[in-house]
Amino acid sequence: MKITIIGTGYVGLVTGTCLAETGNEVLCIDIDKDKVDKMQNGVVPIYEPHLDVLFERNIDAGRLTFSTNLHQGLDFGEVIFLALPTPEDEDGSADLKYVLGVAKEIGEYITSYKVIVDKSTVPVGTAEKVRETIAQNAKTDFDVVSNPEFLREGFAVDDFLKPERIVIGSSSERAKNIMQRLYNPFVRSGNPIIMMDEKSAELTKYAANSFLATKITFMNEIANYCQKVGADVDKVRLGMGTDTRIGKRFLFPGIGYGGSCFPKDVKALHKSGNDINHHFKILEAVVDINENQKTILFPEILDYFKNDLNNKTIGIWGLAFKPETDDIREAPALYMIEKLLDAGAKIKVFDPEAMDNVKAKYGDKLYYASDMYDTLNDVDALLICTEWSIFRTPDFEKLRQLMNNHVIFDGRNLYDVEEIKTQKFSYRSVGRQFV
Repeated sequence: MKITIIGTGYVGLVTGTCLAETGNEVLCIDIDKDKVDKMQNGVVPIYEPHLDVLFERNIDAGRLTFSTNLHQGLDFGEVIFLALPTPEDEDGSADLKYVLGVAKEIGEYITSYKVIVDKSTVPVGTAEKVRETIAQNAKTDFDVVSNPEFLREGFAVDDFLKPERIVIGSSSERAKNIMQRLYNPFVRSGNPIIMMDEKSAELTKYAANSFLATKITFMNEIANYCQKVGADVDKVRLGMGTDTRIGKRFLFPGIGYGGSCFPKDVKALHKSGNDINHHFKILEAVVDINENQKTILFPEILDYFKNDLNNKTIGIWGLAFKPETDDIREAPALYMIEKLLDAGAKIKVFDPEAMDNVKAKYGDKLYYASDMYDTLNDVDALLICTEWSIFRTPDFEKLRQLMNNHVIFDGRNLYDVEEIKTQKFSYRSVGRQFV
C-alpha cells in the first residue's frame, strides 16, 4: 500500500518508519528542508530506541522516502496520515491551525479517492472539521478517519509494531476496510482493532492520557501525605498495585509528569469540557497538583542550605521528562533549574540524551558535564530528576570523594532508604522518610 505521512515529528516519523517495515511504500512530507535533507541522508532527527535500525533499513530498501513537496505527497498516498502539531493554545485548547491548513490544501489538490487519517491528538469533533474543510474544494470522494496514537516515548517502536490495541474511528465501510488491511500485520497475535465512531476515537486518546495523568497525580498526593504522617509510599504503592483492579503501573511517585502528551492533553480535555459547560473538576486538580509537584523538592533544598543558595553548586542527573528519550518538553528538571537559578545557585547537569536540547535553551547559564561523575566535581548537592538506568547503581564512594556535601535530593526514589543510610548520605526523596 502507498502511504503518505504529513509531518515528521515524533509521531509521524515513528508511524512512517514502522509502516514501511511491513512492506508499505511510505513518503514522509515535512516543510523543514534542512530536516528533510538530513533524513534523506539517513540521519534520524529524534532519539528513540531501535528507530535508527528500522529507519536505515527501510531507506536502503527504498520503502521510506522524504520530501518537502505536499502536492507530491497527496498524489502518492492512498492513505494520508496527518501527523501535525496541535500545540497548546493560550487558553489550554489544542490549536488546529496546522491540521486545518493542510486539510484545505488536500481539498484543493486531490484528484482521486483518499483516506485522510487524523493521527495527531485532536479534540472531539476535529474529524468533522477536517471533513468540512476538505469538502469545500474537493472534486472527488474521500473519507476522514480518526486513528489516535498510543506511543510511549522510549518504547514507541515496540508500541507501534506490537500494539495493545488499535483504535479506528470511521463511519465509512470503505475506509474501515482499508485501515483494517493496513493494520492487520500488526495484530497477528490477536490484539484488537477496535472500530468506533470518529468522536469516540478522538475522546479515547484524551480520556486514556488524562486517566494515567490522574493516576500519577493521585500517587503523588499520597506520597506528600506519607511524608507528613511518617508512612512509606513505596510500601503503600506495593500494597495498592497488587490489587488487579488498580494494577502496578503508573503508581510511582516523584516530581510530576511532563512530556508532549500528558500536560497538553489534560489541559485540552479540561478546556473542551468548559467550552460546553462541563467542568472536569478532577482534571483541574490534576493540573494544579502536577504544577506544584515539579518543584516539591525545592523547599527541601532551601531548608538544607538554610535558605541561602548563593554560590551553592547543584549537580543534576537527568534532564529529559523521562528516560529513553531526549524530549525536554514540560520536563520537571527545567522547572527545578529555573527555581535554582532564581535562588542564585550554580548548576551542573548531565543527561545521556537531552543535553543538546537543554543547551539550546539555557546556553552558558549551566555547566554541561561529560558524564554523570563529572557532574559532581565540587558540587554541594545532587538532585535527581530523571530515572535513567545508569543512575540506579552509582559508585557512592566516588560520590563522597567528589561532592562537597554528601546530600542527595531524589525526585524519582531510585535508592532504598535503608541502603542509603549505610552509604552515609543525607537523602531526601518523595513520600519516604528523610535520612
